[in-house]
Amino acid sequence: MVTVNHNYLRLPGSYLFSTIGKKVRAYKELNPDKEVISLGIGDVTQPLVPAIIEALHNAVEEMAHAETFHGYAPDLGYEFLRNAIAKNDYQDRGCDIKADEIFVSDGAKSDSGNIQEIFGTDNKVAVCDPVYPVYVDTNVMAGRTGEYNTARENFDGVIYMPCSKENGFLPELPKEVPDLIYLCFPNNPTGSAITRDELQKWVDYANKNGCVIIYDAAYEAYISQDNVPHSIYECEGARTCAIELRSFSKNAGFTGVRLGFTVIPDELVRDGVSLHSLWARRHGTKFNGAPYIVQKAGEAVYSEAGKAQLKEQVGYYMRNAKLIHDELEKAGFSVSGGVNAPYIWLETPDKMTSWQFFDYLLKEANVVGTPGSGFGAHGEGFFRLTAFGTYENTRKAIDRIKSL
Repeated sequence: MVTVNHNYLRLPGSYLFSTIGKKVRAYKELNPDKEVISLGIGDVTQPLVPAIIEALHNAVEEMAHAETFHGYAPDLGYEFLRNAIAKNDYQDRGCDIKADEIFVSDGAKSDSGNIQEIFGTDNKVAVCDPVYPVYVDTNVMAGRTGEYNTARENFDGVIYMPCSKENGFLPELPKEVPDLIYLCFPNNPTGSAITRDELQKWVDYANKNGCVIIYDAAYEAYISQDNVPHSIYECEGARTCAIELRSFSKNAGFTGVRLGFTVIPDELVRDGVSLHSLWARRHGTKFNGAPYIVQKAGEAVYSEAGKAQLKEQVGYYMRNAKLIHDELEKAGFSVSGGVNAPYIWLETPDKMTSWQFFDYLLKEANVVGTPGSGFGAHGEGFFRLTAFGTYENTRKAIDRIKSL
């Protein structure tokens, strides 16, 4: 008889953004005359910049000729892209990362879910709370988390590191030592950022205790403060304890194009095995590579024109972030984030639950955000808004919220 993976049955409800999508579609069907503005899901709205479009067109033209046609990509990705990443994202920042330590993929979400496959199911996982749902859900699917505790709204086998208003939405070093530690900075969903000195404490902790940090740096392009690191490899000793995930989705608008990469240093060894080798084996077996035309577009991100155009685009979204933050703060909301990240994290008013506030905003202001409780128990009473809308829609949405 066929059986299923019963670990999936431990997952509470559907994926957060699927639930939001269903609610919004149902509301629109009942209210077709209403203009609904979404500041919910972290999807970009600005078109790909000219340097990237030109690279895509050129690559497509290459695919039309036998002498320049490209089939399967190399396992780790094309050298032209990995060399550009190594130089611009790491070596120019003083990080000792080589091109052959970079694995090109179709996005950070895929990698953050897949990376756990190279670790044993008996490893103890630590996550921030609130947390990007994929970190927890994929470990649930693998059978690493134990049962879901409905009273606490979390899993018995996971170490949760509360990120609250009292600690500036930054996790504290866990007293129970985990094996795998998921960190995301600048943070999704809270928008908080960590200083280099504070991140160094995590690296030291991991090396002392033999932990592996899985570091999601998908939002590093939005960092504006000098003491906030763009990579964990800016910290001494990170090469022996950290895996870094990166994305082209938010820094270059590739949410619909799909490109990302994972960095695993050669000397990162656990259980006597090179994690670089394990990931290479998994990568080569289960992934056939990002398309050539997409990787050529990724290379254009690091061109002089690409850098200038994307700096302007990131500035556009951060202008939205400042607008949301400042206007809601003036209106009396307790607000954080929006300085080093395109996310604004606010307390719900009048002791509303996160989902009550979601429904209230949708029905009364026709604005969509993300309930904080969807990111974990410590997200209850909070709400996430994104800066990825158009400036016009962002201003309109904030004016609607203020009018309430």
